[in-house]
Amino acid sequence: MSAISRKNQVTLPVDALRAAGLQPGDDVKVRAIAPGRLELVGDDELITEFAGAFDATVYPNGYLEELRREWP
Repeated sequence: MSAISRKNQVTLPVDALRAAGLQPGDDVKVRAIAPGRLELVGDDELITEFAGAFDATVYPNGYLEELRREWP
């Protein structure tokens, strides 16, 4: 069992991290999924979740190239 420190830090059991396929240095997102329950989502899942989220309605054709031309 782990305790939450005064700095809101928790030490995660290495066995649980390994079973989840997570390693030291991995980027994760923490989500509250229910009272008293948190979920860690690894970076790979975040890429899958948000890939393609910005379509032509967000960045019309040529918009990013126009912005890049403004760079010094």
